[in-house]
Amino acid sequence: MPRTASLERRTGETQVSVDISLDGQGAARVETGVGFLDHMLHLMARHGCFDIKVSAQGDLHIDSHHTVEDVGIVLGQAIRVALGDKAGIRRYGHAIVPMDETLATVAVDLSGRPFLAWQASIPHVMLGTFPAELGEEFFRALANSAQMNLHAIVHHGSNTHHQLEAVFKAAGRALRMACEIDPRAPGIPSTKGVL
Repeated sequence: MPRTASLERRTGETQVSVDISLDGQGAARVETGVGFLDHMLHLMARHGCFDIKVSAQGDLHIDSHHTVEDVGIVLGQAIRVALGDKAGIRRYGHAIVPMDETLATVAVDLSGRPFLAWQASIPHVMLGTFPAELGEEFFRALANSAQMNLHAIVHHGSNTHHQLEAVFKAAGRALRMACEIDPRAPGIPSTKGVL
């Protein structure tokens, strides 16, 4: 069975559509109107080996907050739908990614219980039209909508672009591991029998 999903969300602030294939090659077509977010989603897809198409139109004349958050919401929902009942997945994933002077760790649990732990002292600067603090908002929306537990830690680093890039790459790699099929454990990876 292909592990794919196509979802759309329309509000008074944004219109977002996401197509995802969890068993892809890392191909991405992303057009959100927020250049830095597009770049980060390309990286995340590449390192996660997900094929994604993301399109967003939002109230960018106000700022990019609604667009960034809503893309996180719809991408998280798409991951959850594509996973189905989660039978056979590894469930847990983690990655440690260096990016020049920066080192970041991301660990995920596709538990059905949403939670974001964010330990990243990232300066409040603008990266193009992307306020750096929206990195945390994106991952909170993603974790809540995918119903996953996500821990992100930036151990050190001085370049804000590098800090967020390391987190997005690590998130892609951690999700890749967690979503992979484990041939030794074909059932639901929980003693409860459901995730």
